[in-house]
Amino acid sequence: MTKRFNRRKFLIYGSAACGATILVNTCSSNNATTLTPSDSTSATEQGASLAQSSAGGDTIKVGILHSLSGTMAISEKSVVDAEQLAIEEINKAGGVLGKQIEAVVEDGASDWPTFAEKTKKLIDEDKVATIFGCWTSASRKAVLPVVEEKKFMLWYPVQYEGQECSKNIFYTGAAPNQQIEPAVDWLLKNKGKEFYLVGSDYVFPRTANTIIKAQLAAKGGKVKGEDYLPLGNTEVTPIITKIKAALPNGGVIFNTLNGDSNVAFFKQLKGAGLGPDKYPVMSVSIAEEEVKAIGPTYLKGHYASWNYFQTVNTPANKKFVAAFKAKYGADRVTNDPMEAAYIAVYIWKQAVEKAKTYSDLEAVRQAAIGQSLVAPEGTVTMEKSHHLSKVVRIGQIQENGMFKIVYQTPKAVNPLPWNQFVAETKGYACDWSKGGKGGKYKGT
Repeated sequence: MTKRFNRRKFLIYGSAACGATILVNTCSSNNATTLTPSDSTSATEQGASLAQSSAGGDTIKVGILHSLSGTMAISEKSVVDAEQLAIEEINKAGGVLGKQIEAVVEDGASDWPTFAEKTKKLIDEDKVATIFGCWTSASRKAVLPVVEEKKFMLWYPVQYEGQECSKNIFYTGAAPNQQIEPAVDWLLKNKGKEFYLVGSDYVFPRTANTIIKAQLAAKGGKVKGEDYLPLGNTEVTPIITKIKAALPNGGVIFNTLNGDSNVAFFKQLKGAGLGPDKYPVMSVSIAEEEVKAIGPTYLKGHYASWNYFQTVNTPANKKFVAAFKAKYGADRVTNDPMEAAYIAVYIWKQAVEKAKTYSDLEAVRQAAIGQSLVAPEGTVTMEKSHHLSKVVRIGQIQENGMFKIVYQTPKAVNPLPWNQFVAETKGYACDWSKGGKGGKYKGT
């Protein structure tokens, strides 16, 4: 049964932050080389139980934990499909360390306590080697204390608000300086200086908007209004009325709504006559899957900022899209969180093969740092902060539901988990490499 998000859960879980391979090539450092599987394991205290459960077996269990029901299912179901595609490809190519990967799939049900409960189950009962999961920052914040207490490992595939850098999480989506900040810069240059901020009422939108407000203040922009909806709420008419009053001559709408709220928002925005010519919307949680669900008619001309679009013209992406459609149907689309989830499985595989173990989690963590691969989005590298370096792209939604890429950075942007516009975190850095200074320290 799906449980509703409420303000109390936000305060509890959100306030902590104000071959079949498609890949062209893989490498275990910054040089592209193909990894060769090996079959050696050594268990530490973190991985002893999972090693005992799989020792002598032919499979390595991994957890997949996303919302298959509730308001976030519109986005998260496809992420599961992408992770399962990567697992299927790896298994067909021989698996990992001579073993096949076995996915244990759990439903977070768009409910943050459920995410925490399912994480405990996957670790304690299913004895998985790692977990690929979450979408919202509220779900990640609920899972974070569990994986930290158990010294476990979560691969998180979605862009987020930053202001976090955990030893126990690998972030394969964008940090704010790889999505939100470049989007604001592009808007200031191309669309105007007056902004209205609209988001769902939980940690990601509120922290993202804190960053946006600090960035606008530093660069001469103005915030004309700021509104939030409970996750899944569709009562958007009052917000649209406020937007028209605050921006009578037009202006930028920065959208951090998630889930089903976007359906009502874009339909009513169009119904009210607020088109992209005068009221361009920049979204950071609307991708191809959501465009298809909402309908391109309501979204045409608006924008989104991501690192990946289905229209990225690379050989690796053409293979990825073809493989995904072959498995799930010609009418299916790919998007950024799906691609980030897909490559997370491959980076974990490379780390396990370099470490020659899946059960010694500390060895896998260290081996993951420096892993690079030619992903569908372009070459990505896992940095010492447990975040990927990534190219930034801005796309405009077309009539066919695809994105026309109107801007991209000339090279991959290094991640900055701690925001440099917010006074409380300016100057901080993160380094989880062996001998590094940890998750938050003053950079030099």
